Amino acid sequence: MSTSDSNNRKLPESCGQQFFSKEAIASIEELSQKKHFKKGDILIREGQVVDQCFHVFQGCLRQYRIVDGEERSIFFFTEDQSILSLTQNNSIYLSNFYIDCIEDTTVTVMNAADEKELYRRHPEIESMSRMSLEGMIKNYQEMFSDFLISTPEERYLKILVDRPDLLARVPQYHLASYLGVKPESLSRIRKRLAERGKV
Repeated sequence: MSTSDSNNRKLPESCGQQFFSKEAIASIEELSQKKHFKKGDILIREGQVVDQCFHVFQGCLRQYRIVDGEERSIFFFTEDQSILSLTQNNSIYLSNFYIDCIEDTTVTVMNAADEKELYRRHPEIESMSRMSLEGMIKNYQEMFSDFLISTPEERYLKILVDRPDLLARVPQYHLASYLGVKPESLSRIRKRLAERGKV
């Protein structure tokens, strides 16, 4: 269950304030809302209409799908990362994934109508959002390509380099799912790497 800070709309310092004018920051604070979620809360469900974007101020979120009755982790969002709304031109986007909280989490939330109003007022923010979306798509493409050609051990080593904080924040069974292996296989990978002095 989420709680809202309806009286506290101040933009967290992590939300790219250095890139925006004071007027743009004021608009973001006016049109967005800070919300708090508990560990285990679900922000987005499969089949839900997605008309909001989220920016993680503090905490860790997991994106996953359910395949043959099993949860398959896709991505983890942590501080200063965004989950963008895919609703455009008044179209309706139904989610094909879930997003839940790995930790107690605080996010800023903006719905599609307010996002559109923000872009009307500040076209430079729309340009930055488009660039962010393009970067996110590029990252997903690279992740998919790496997943196809790399071994689970190589994927784990990449996490060690790119996102080592996840190792302490995400349960091993979620990490195993993200890497495409069973938890016991991940344990063997970690043991092998430890024996070689790589962990």
